[in-house]
Amino acid sequence: MTGPAADPPFTITTLHRSELASCARLEKVLYARDDPWSERVFASELAAGYRYFGAHGPHGELIGYAGLGVFGREPDWETSVHTIGVAPGWQGRGVGKALLRTLLAIADELHAPVFLEVRTDNQVAINLYESHGFTMLGLRRHYYPASGADAYTMVRPANTGPGTDQASEPPKTTVEGVS
Repeated sequence: MTGPAADPPFTITTLHRSELASCARLEKVLYARDDPWSERVFASELAAGYRYFGAHGPHGELIGYAGLGVFGREPDWETSVHTIGVAPGWQGRGVGKALLRTLLAIADELHAPVFLEVRTDNQVAINLYESHGFTMLGLRRHYYPASGADAYTMVRPANTGPGTDQASEPPKTTVEGVS
């Protein structure tokens, strides 16, 4: 007798320009009612120096992406989750959680608070964020102009735990494997 089938492994790596068209296609599926980002928008995010990661399935296909903005300078860094998207067939399998943890690791290295906006009707995402220490900061009415949907602004305080040193510059992007 065998146990439940394990989810296929996935990896998280730095997002490459060659993957931006795949991100834009996935955006159209995930955010059709909220003005999905184009390949050009993703390219401008990378050009601005924001940290983007891609999640890849067992055959190398892009199954998710996430981006983090890093702002300010030592010792007053701030970060902002710009986006997290996971292909519908991979939702609920830990991909979004792994992408979020990748972004939070950067913020933790900087001892920076993390801000984000999330649709008020996206309870799955709200639960994920709350389970990682985010709390509600406020409400942005009609934040998503295309649909008119509201968003919560959420924040996770800076990680200033013992045994950590202030970073003097934003950390270099790291590659993490998840299985």
